[in-house]
Amino acid sequence: MLEELVVKKFYGENELRRMYLEFFESKGHLAMKSFSLVPHNDNSLLLINAGMAPLKPYFTGQEIPPRRRVTTCQKCIRTGDIENVGKTARHLTFFEMLGNFSFGDYFKHEAIHWSWEFLTQVLGLEEDRLYPSIYGEDDEAFEIWNKEVGVPAEKITRFYRDPETGECDNFWEHGAGPCGPCSEIYYDRGEKYGCGKPDCKVGCDCDRFMEVWNNVFTQFEGDGKGGYTELAQKNIDTGMGLERLAVVMQDVDSVFDIDTMKAIRDKVCEMSGKKYQVDALDDVSIRLITDHIRSATFMISDGIMPSNEGRGYVLRRIIRRAARHGRMLGIDGIFMAKLAATVINESKDGYPELEEKKDFIFKVLSQEEEKFGKTIDQGLSILSDMEKQMEADGVKVLSGENAFKLYDTYGFPMDLTQEILEEKGFSVDEEGFKKAMEVQRTTARKARKVTNYMGADETVYESVDPSVTTEFVGYDSLNCKSKITVLTTETEIVEALSDGEVGTVIVEQTPFYATMGGQQGDKGIIRTATGEFQVEDTIKLLGGKVGHVGKMISGMMKTGDEADLSVDAALRAKTCKNHSATHLLQKALREVLGTHVEQAGSYQDGERTRFDFSHFAAMTPEELEKVEKIVNDKIAEAIPVRTDVMTVDEAKKTGAMALFGEKYGETVRVVSMGDFSKEFCGGTHVKNTSEIAAFKIISENGVAAGVRRIEALTGDNVFAYYRNLEKELLEAAKAAKATPATLTEKIEHMQAEIKALTSENESLKSKAAKEALGDVMDQIVEVKGVKLLASAVDGVDMNGLRDLGDQLKEQLGEGVIVLASSCEGKVNLIVMATDAAMKQGAHAGNLIKSIAGKVGGGGGGRPNMAQAGGKNPAGILEAIAEAKTALEAQLS
Repeated sequence: MLEELVVKKFYGENELRRMYLEFFESKGHLAMKSFSLVPHNDNSLLLINAGMAPLKPYFTGQEIPPRRRVTTCQKCIRTGDIENVGKTARHLTFFEMLGNFSFGDYFKHEAIHWSWEFLTQVLGLEEDRLYPSIYGEDDEAFEIWNKEVGVPAEKITRFYRDPETGECDNFWEHGAGPCGPCSEIYYDRGEKYGCGKPDCKVGCDCDRFMEVWNNVFTQFEGDGKGGYTELAQKNIDTGMGLERLAVVMQDVDSVFDIDTMKAIRDKVCEMSGKKYQVDALDDVSIRLITDHIRSATFMISDGIMPSNEGRGYVLRRIIRRAARHGRMLGIDGIFMAKLAATVINESKDGYPELEEKKDFIFKVLSQEEEKFGKTIDQGLSILSDMEKQMEADGVKVLSGENAFKLYDTYGFPMDLTQEILEEKGFSVDEEGFKKAMEVQRTTARKARKVTNYMGADETVYESVDPSVTTEFVGYDSLNCKSKITVLTTETEIVEALSDGEVGTVIVEQTPFYATMGGQQGDKGIIRTATGEFQVEDTIKLLGGKVGHVGKMISGMMKTGDEADLSVDAALRAKTCKNHSATHLLQKALREVLGTHVEQAGSYQDGERTRFDFSHFAAMTPEELEKVEKIVNDKIAEAIPVRTDVMTVDEAKKTGAMALFGEKYGETVRVVSMGDFSKEFCGGTHVKNTSEIAAFKIISENGVAAGVRRIEALTGDNVFAYYRNLEKELLEAAKAAKATPATLTEKIEHMQAEIKALTSENESLKSKAAKEALGDVMDQIVEVKGVKLLASAVDGVDMNGLRDLGDQLKEQLGEGVIVLASSCEGKVNLIVMATDAAMKQGAHAGNLIKSIAGKVGGGGGGRPNMAQAGGKNPAGILEAIAEAKTALEAQLS
């Protein structure tokens, strides 16, 4: 029996991350920084959910990796079982995945030996506590473990396919495509974590044997039907959860007890005044908040904003779940920004961008939490109305549709709905809720594009040889000679394009800028000795290729031809003006609004610039004026625009701003406009700010929660804008029979005249309506002690009917008034109830519902006033007669 007390060195999570990456660097791997949680060119994923996910293009051969050996620690989000987070000590939405990858380089021998070396020699784990597992039919892996590493055969577990389903946890495959067996390593944590069963072993569901390493050997091409052929280029994909490894190295019960997460957990307990592992329900909330605040912090740091769709909805749901559980723990007020500070402090060693973006992260969390505070109160009010309706209808089960409406529209969690209703003797139609949820999920899935097995869209460009690349030479020249390397139509690679054909041209060198970073691609002409191709768009393709998309306008061109490439100089110049102005705009916004302003998207072409930025309120006219003035002042200063190429670290030391969530290579271009603006940017720019000439903001509005958008013009487009305004001003003055100088005064006179005529018209209509109704006070009847005046009048619209009702209510004193009118073939109905009548049970909204059907309509409203419309004037008298019966039923 293994000793329960194990003495091994304690390693913190940040230390383990560093040790792993350094170990594989020593084995010739390139250590790459974690990619953003936002997938790049992958429509199959909302969020990066595995260490290998961002590396898919390297596995498929669509891109050539920077090195054939790579190692990463990748931040990941998984929400498939979010309902279990907090309820168990295993489930997380955010985690870090350590990985070492081989793209056709080393294979099983090295991968297995290195995994064993790292665990036993670097971390010092005991060999007798480590248990490898293999795919049942992978004898090669068995031989390596047994004969080369020296693990006894009885300690190697074989996992076979399920005879009924054909599935196996130790064989990785995803439909048709590359696949292969896996080999895991389990660590025996001792009997104290076991289930107590005599046959407890690797594969048991208890916590004793914990998987700490998983080698995936991608060696086959599967046809999706059970057929496999050997791959010429075999790959290694290792996945190892950093949090799990920390559990083993720190000898703690769960991931919520490791150093970095315990710090967050302890902060939650401090804020709430609760103690962990005292009350089971409190523990659920403590664990949930501990996990969710990590997810939210990292998602926001990668530029994800709360919204009602896509990854923004995932973030909103995570924040709101945490906020609700904070309330359940008794935490007063908003707290998540304070808690995020602990997350940042614990993780900034591995992710320095968290510290750089902390103010923005705090702002987004606080705003969303405040918004949810209002939403949850609104949800409680809506649920209360639903309860009253259920009582009135004699129903004990809230419909799934209503439960989902609370959840989806008001962010009201299903479990809270159930809890509140159960206290009052109601329940929820869970199956109906699930069906409504599935309808939403199905709709979302259909909205995602169909992709191949690795998640990338299938296009003709995936068939291009990965070794083909394009060098961009367009920073300094708009013309160059180059050789055509690839030609395609919209569906296939071809040897030639001829007159009239639409296609794509790829060359060795190009002066054409490809759409990237918001700047739209160049247009222009490609000529060969035998043909001319009009470039309508220039696009960035995987693997460093540039595609010139357009149409053959004459002759023919073929692969291998020498070509002259000419960019449309006028269009490029206009686009450069807009792009450079955007840099000035961003700095001006930060000066006027604050340093929380971050780019959230941009677009520049020859017509305008569009800039999306983080800000939490509409800009005032004064703020817009200040920003516009700053930009125009900098244009007038004629500042030289300079571009320097340097390493990322060097660029950051200069104070240059990086794009939120962007992944950069080893070197970057830094565009500087004096000391005013300095940014990472690969786009094209003017040589001096004076070339921009002028800058004009034409609109500012919100595009998402916490994101504003400015659209602006530069250069000749500004002058064209003002010419158009002048033309419209002259036309307006002419229509008003005034001059531009006297137009405002003339409009004021016209508005005063219109106001007077409108008032006179309303007075006449009111008088006419009263005369049409006649003296109706003798029509008052008493219903259970409440006076009711129900009458019909012809030709009065809804506004007139309301005025008439107010006049009659003054004459009536206390009671209920019901008026109906036929006007232009439609019916208008109005019901009013005084305070005394309401105290006796009268309800205008319910009364009008009872009678509106008689005129072929519907409506509702408040207890004191309601209105409705209808299509059947013939039913007016019947509706008036029904009013007495309906009121009688209401009164107690």
